[in-house]
Amino acid sequence: MTTGQGTAAVDRGAGLRDTVVRTAGAAAAAVGQLVGGLGTAFLAFLVLLCLTVAAVTSPAGVGLLLAPAVLRALHALAGRERARLARWGPELAAPEHQPTRLRLAVVDPATRRELRWLVRHATLGLLLGLCGVVLPVAAVRDTSFPLWWRLAPEDATSTSLGFGTAHSWPDALAVALLGLGWISIVLGLTPGMARLQARPGRRLLTAGAEADLSLRVAELAATRAAALDAHAAELRRIERSLHDGAQNRLVTVTVLLGAARRMAARDPAGADELLERAQSAAEQALAELRTVARGILPPVLADRGLAGALAGLAANCAVPCRIDVDVPERCAASVEATAYFVLAESLTNVAKHSGARHAAVTVRSRGGRLRLRIEDDGRGGAGCTSPGEAPGDPPGEEDGGSGLTGIRRRIAAHDGDFSLTSPPGGPTTLEVQLPCGS
Repeated sequence: MTTGQGTAAVDRGAGLRDTVVRTAGAAAAAVGQLVGGLGTAFLAFLVLLCLTVAAVTSPAGVGLLLAPAVLRALHALAGRERARLARWGPELAAPEHQPTRLRLAVVDPATRRELRWLVRHATLGLLLGLCGVVLPVAAVRDTSFPLWWRLAPEDATSTSLGFGTAHSWPDALAVALLGLGWISIVLGLTPGMARLQARPGRRLLTAGAEADLSLRVAELAATRAAALDAHAAELRRIERSLHDGAQNRLVTVTVLLGAARRMAARDPAGADELLERAQSAAEQALAELRTVARGILPPVLADRGLAGALAGLAANCAVPCRIDVDVPERCAASVEATAYFVLAESLTNVAKHSGARHAAVTVRSRGGRLRLRIEDDGRGGAGCTSPGEAPGDPPGEEDGGSGLTGIRRRIAAHDGDFSLTSPPGGPTTLEVQLPCGS
């Protein structure tokens, strides 16, 4: 095996190990979410039972007496669920007024949404929470069965499914294979189960439509301001490039040409030297103008398309980079330019600051959204200002027009989504979503 093949094998092994670690970490976090949801789901079942009793006994007047207590319990449980969901994602805004009188609660939209959440969480949420407990227990129990199967009673059930009896080592190993199947289910399904359990709460326990609309207006105002700032910064960059670069070169060309014309009659050799200097200055000015033009809209996007342009960036990266692009249709030119800028800036940061051995880029276009995912196995701690992201900006990443600030501003101008995960020690994952048609 050559040195290059050995290095490639080591890189593949490291990439596989990182993938396994990330998958196991996501599954462990999902199991934690499901178990936490099981607690609130059990309480939701009790509150739903009390609510049913109050509704059944309301003709006798008992239900009217129970209604305030049940409503207080419902509001308290909804607040507890908001706090739980906030630990695993964005915070949920609670309504300002939570009525406990039956007449006011009946017409309150927030209380009605809490009731809808209560029914779903007490049924589907409870079932998913139980699965989050049972599946890991079954995986550990069946996988470890060959270690203790001889200690079990002769007629005891061997599998966690409740059937089968092991009388030999092959039977015990078959149970262990079932345990591996449980492990694969835990790794593959629990993240989706956690999202499904949390979805009703995130959709129904937020503040009312007016609060959502106000939040959206505030977000759009901030997005518009960021877009204007990004546009102004880009204009200043172009002006500096033209004024300090190409314009100076062209002034030099003008001066040299005038001097050469005056010297042509009395000193032809000196005039030729001045003309050569003028030609060199003109070529430099042309090169600088081309650089400015590429900064506005890279021509490689028009020549090779988004997939070819991004593949070229990955190939030229100082860190070995694997790229997977699946973009069946062209996006708007401004969106493709933003995606190109995001990847170029991200790979520059990976090469300069991360200390990574390799990086991976995935680009997908689905449902009218362009999704970019950039990962590296570096030291982590990438600079950020969003909640939940790690502190510790790499040098130079938060200047006005480049780095993470520049990436955020360009994405905000398209009303896109930006997510950065970079715990100390790595890995670092940057995810971007852009609307294809904007």
